[in-house]
Parts: sequence; structure tokens; C-alpha cells
Amino acid sequence: MKYLLAFFAVLTTAAPAIAQPPRATVTPFVESEAAPGGTTRLALSVALPETLHVQSDRPRDPSLIPTVLTVEAPAGVRVTDLIYPEPSDFTLQGETEPLAVFDNLFVVGAEVQLDPGVVVGDLTIPGQLRYQACDDKVCFQPRTERFEWQLRVVPAGTSVTASSSAIFEQLGAGRRTGPPTEPLPFPGAPGAPGAPGAPLDEKAAVAKLASFSLLGTTGGYLGSSDFLQFIDDAEQGVASRGLFDGRGPIAILLIILLGGLALNLTPCVLPMIPINLAIIGAGAHAGSRRRGFLLGSTYGAAMAAVYGGLGLIVILTAGTFGTINSSPWFNLGIAVLFVALGLAMFDVIDIDFSRYSSLLQNPRQRGTFGLAFVMGGVAALLAGACVAPVVIQVVLFSSSLYAGGTTLALALPFVLGIGMAIPWPIAGAGLSALPKPGPWMVRVKQAFGVVILATAAYYAYVSYTIFDNLRVDASAVSGSVQEMLEKGWTSSLAAGLDQAEREGKPVLIDFWATWCKNCLTMDKTTLQDASVTAALEDYVKIKFQAEDMDAEPTRSVLRHFNAVGLPTYVILKPAEQ
Repeated sequence: MKYLLAFFAVLTTAAPAIAQPPRATVTPFVESEAAPGGTTRLALSVALPETLHVQSDRPRDPSLIPTVLTVEAPAGVRVTDLIYPEPSDFTLQGETEPLAVFDNLFVVGAEVQLDPGVVVGDLTIPGQLRYQACDDKVCFQPRTERFEWQLRVVPAGTSVTASSSAIFEQLGAGRRTGPPTEPLPFPGAPGAPGAPGAPLDEKAAVAKLASFSLLGTTGGYLGSSDFLQFIDDAEQGVASRGLFDGRGPIAILLIILLGGLALNLTPCVLPMIPINLAIIGAGAHAGSRRRGFLLGSTYGAAMAAVYGGLGLIVILTAGTFGTINSSPWFNLGIAVLFVALGLAMFDVIDIDFSRYSSLLQNPRQRGTFGLAFVMGGVAALLAGACVAPVVIQVVLFSSSLYAGGTTLALALPFVLGIGMAIPWPIAGAGLSALPKPGPWMVRVKQAFGVVILATAAYYAYVSYTIFDNLRVDASAVSGSVQEMLEKGWTSSLAAGLDQAEREGKPVLIDFWATWCKNCLTMDKTTLQDASVTAALEDYVKIKFQAEDMDAEPTRSVLRHFNAVGLPTYVILKPAEQ
């Protein structure tokens, strides 16, 4: 039982990342071909989920992110007008003043003029749209979508035909704001009015990171003692404390293996063992113990392959999973699913598909290794309510672990499958090593149910935490960063790394954004603690703003450290030290 408790304790240690925002679908349109010296209009159709909207190009609240269309006009093309729709009023829950917003479906665009000397042919005009999506309760992290218009330049005097009339009718009803001016940084960005720092070219700093040694990385809110432990571990060369701390990889693999073995003791699996043995022609029907052992091994290998393959599919999409797993809706959905699965353990609802496995048998194939492998794979998929919650937990946990840089996580779902497969060669050989079914199995199932419901509560709490973290005053975050800069921090990654190399000092990089509530909390609590400030006295301390995690160079820097959420803290030292 202690291994079971440790097994489920392991599965509930993963911490959530910051929520990732919804994405808009953007579709570019060109009104018509254009001749040198002529004009045409470019439109961008923007679509978000029905419940969302974006801030207008002129939000009333200066802490919110405006919707900004940027046309990267190539040589020979000049933007004469940017066009935005008329905003509508929307009142966010808990606010008294309405926001100026664009609805979930809108059209923006520009009018462009071609120089007389522009070359006839196909012309690509890149553009980007920066926006902040909101629903009726929260505003999400801003995003930038890139796209291209394809304009056909025709010889002078060529007749042209307008297209996409409905789109350009909408564009025609919009507001012309004149030619673009030099864009101001978004609120809270270095160099924006009242914001910390000055805009510097940080691209060179990405390459410079290769000349530094990574001592440690962590993320999320940390209390003073935990943050001091992180600093001490980094300075002592101790790996980040977490899942494998005090246990070691072998112990964790053993716990997962025993957890898989324990799943065979549930009433969804144990009573089915003799039935499935008869279907595949193993056990008493095998003719010899050797053949029964091989048939049982084939059956078990298929179970391990299914769980291992399922895990690999999810884990190797770790970049996508990092986004999904950090969504409050995803965590809420997992909580609801686990409530249903937990209730099934107490027979409140019936979720068990294992009874249907017998429908797939073919008497003519009984005793073949092909049938044994197919039935093993089917049994793994139809194992029912007793197995699915644990499989889901292992896959989720492994994905989170792999996203944090632990390659061993790839093996965990496969090891779980091996644990479930262990009894099958033994039973297939006709050996009486398995316990007899009985009322005790109900207690085992109910014990699983308690742990599953506790896990549901954990995911519900994670969902609540992420939702709560989305409610943040961007100006308050920028203000806290300004206070840190006045105390000796720097907002430039390039300047900070240069200083560290010159002075031979270690570096702390604090990745933050104006939409990150825990960034503000850390600034106001842990990073103000006297013992923490003393521990960091000899460090070069950098505040790196990761406002748009998909934009460069932020994306490259975060990827360099396998960071999937904010806040993230990294400790480096110059490689020659």
C-alpha cells in the first residue's frame, strides 16, 4: 500500500504553467490588382471564438493592449491609410467603465499606393496583427499573428477587377486613421511611457547565452525558503529539487511499475484474466506451458506497447501540451473527467468497456500470436474506469516532466504498461500465481477512487489558480519592475550578460510580463525578502520582459531554457568561471 500511496503522490507533483491565450484566425485579402502609380486596399479578416473580443486600436484603459495592424511595406509601396472598425462598448465583470473593443469577427486593413517605378509582377507585402483577446471576465496574454498579402502589379492601363466585395464593404465602413506613425511600445514594455528601461537590441544576447553555463532553473511562485534553496542548489551544482529528489530514477520507475501491477487487482481487470486467456488460447488451453507463456507475453507486450505509444504521442508533442496543460479550461476538464471516473470506482456510474473485448474474438484464430497481440492492445484500450484514470495521470505527469527537460519521462507510460503486463506470461503458462477474485477487490477499487477524487480536486484547484492569475493590473506589474530596476536590476539581457562577463559574476534572469500575476507577487514578497536580497547581492540581476512569448527574440531565449510559463527564474555563470 505504501507504494501505491507514493505512486499517486508522484503523479500530483506537477505545477501548472501560466495560461496560454486563445489565437485568432487571420485571413488576408487584396481588393484588386494595381498598376504602378495606382492604389489598392488590403484587408485582414480576423476571427476569434464567439465568446471573445479584442481591445480596439485605442483602448480607454491605458493598461490594456491595443489592436495594432502593421504593414511592412516593401520598396515601392507606401501605406496611405490604416483602417480599423468602429469600436463597441463592453463592460468587464467587476468594472464600472466600459471598454472600447472589437467583436470576435472584424476586418482591419490599409490603403497602399504604388510608386510609378515599381516592377510589374507578384509582390509580397508582409504584415502582423498584435491584439489582446478577452472574455467577459479576464483578458489574456497578448499575441502577434504574422501573415502576407500577395499583390499582383500589372502594367499601366490594364483593367483590374475588384474581389472579395463583402470584406471590403466592411472595411469601407471603418475608420481611416491616416498613414502609420512610428509605433509606440505596448503598455508596460521597456521604453513605453512610464515603463522601465529603454529598447535595446537583444538579439545578439541570444547567441551570447551559449558562452554561459546553466546552473539552475525554476518557475512559478516560490516562497523565500524555496527560492533560497533554489539559489543554494544552483551554486552547489545540485540538480533542481522536484520529482526525483531523494528517490532517484530507479525508485520512480519501480513505483510506476508497481502501480501498473496493482491495476491488475481491480475488478475491471482481474476477473477478465481467465476469460481473455481462454480467448487467446493460453493458460489451460495452450497445450504447453512454453506456448502459454509466449502467448501471455505477447498479450502483455501489446498492452505495454499501447500505453507506451499513447504516452509517446502526447509527450513528444510537449510544446503543444505545454500550451494545453497550462489552460484553465483543460485543467477544469480533467477535474470533471476525474470526478466521473472516481464516481465510477464507487459504482455510482458505470464506465467499463472491457466487457466488449469478447466481441472481437475469432474462434478460428484462437491460439495465434497475432490474436494475442491484437487482444492485448484492445484490452489496454478497453480496460475501463479502473485503469483509465491512472493511465491519464501518468501521461499528463510524464508530459509535464518531459517539458521540463527530463528525458526519462518518455519511459514512464511504457513502464506502467509493463507493470500491467507482468501477470500475463505467468497466467498464460498456467501457473497459479494470481490471487483469486473476491469482495476484497471492491476495497481496492474504492481506494483507487479516493485517490482519483483527490486528484480531481487538485486539477480543479489548478484551474482556479490559473484563472485567478489572469486577473492582474499591467501597470502594477510594470511599476514593480521599475522599483526593482531602481534597486540595481537591469532590463537588458545583452547589457546584463556583458556585465557578468566583465566582472565574473553569476546571473539571475527573471522572465516576466505585464499579464503575469505571480510575477507581481514575487516582486512584492520573495524578491523583497532580506535574506533573498542578501543571497543575490553579488549577482547580475536581469528583468527580461517576455510579453509576447511567441515573438523573437523572446521565443528563442525561453526555448533555450525549456521555459513554458511565467515567471521563470534562471541562474547562469560565465563559462570560463
